[in-house]
Amino acid sequence: MSPMIIDGNAVSKEIRDKIRNEIEQLNPIYKRPPGLTVILVGDDPASQIYVGRKSKACSEVGICSEVKRLPGDVSESDVVSLISDLNKNAKVDGILVQLPLPGHINENKIVDAISPEKDVDGLHPINMGNLVLNRAFLEPCTAAGIIELILRTGSEIKGKHSVIVGRSNIVGKPTALMLLHQHSTVTICHSRTKDLKEITRQADILIAAIGKAKFITGDMVKDDAIVIDVGINRIDGKLFGDCDFEEIKNVAGAITPVPGGVGPMTVAMLLKNTLVAYKNNCEK
Repeated sequence: MSPMIIDGNAVSKEIRDKIRNEIEQLNPIYKRPPGLTVILVGDDPASQIYVGRKSKACSEVGICSEVKRLPGDVSESDVVSLISDLNKNAKVDGILVQLPLPGHINENKIVDAISPEKDVDGLHPINMGNLVLNRAFLEPCTAAGIIELILRTGSEIKGKHSVIVGRSNIVGKPTALMLLHQHSTVTICHSRTKDLKEITRQADILIAAIGKAKFITGDMVKDDAIVIDVGINRIDGKLFGDCDFEEIKNVAGAITPVPGGVGPMTVAMLLKNTLVAYKNNCEK
């Protein structure tokens, strides 16, 4: 039997349509659209593509987005100063700093400088702390998108064994916390994990977020498992996930494609967070 292909594009469109409708209803009440400012440092080609996609998505749902483009040699203090100004700007509801940053800039300092109420990436220490306590105001976008995709399969998360391969602050750790809040039993694997295959084969829900093309193979997946592939790896101009899709589709019960799986959901959750921050800002 063929697996369910979890269509992130379709789910993302449904979410974006709801966001656009809500913004249309709120505009006359708040007298302005939501505002998102993206800070782009340097000229990394991939970052420019991602920022362009985010700006396009914002315009489609009625969010006023602005990109602050800074040279690659900008000082850390100048970036912090810009963020401070945006924190004080009442028309800016969300602030996003496109990562990665140049090596001379401390990413932690930049993230820490963003007001938690405008941190639409959900990565500020206060927002991450609230996530641990299951009272998050703004959730990390990719992790929130992963949870949404799992739920869209119609499968219950409660009681399932979830295995995450990857422990990053952006994906692995917050996803683990959100799965715990859904009453899943969670195992996190990483580069020091022994007998990885033995562990991944126990997973009812398997999430790959390590940045290595086709690292997860068919023999590492339990029959009928839900497989969420977070990886985006470019090889000879083509995109590949962290999972070997062609092998795993013969084993899994449901799987996300790359592209068209988690990626669109990350953007959709960014728009959702911007809407949440907008309502919070306007209702103070």
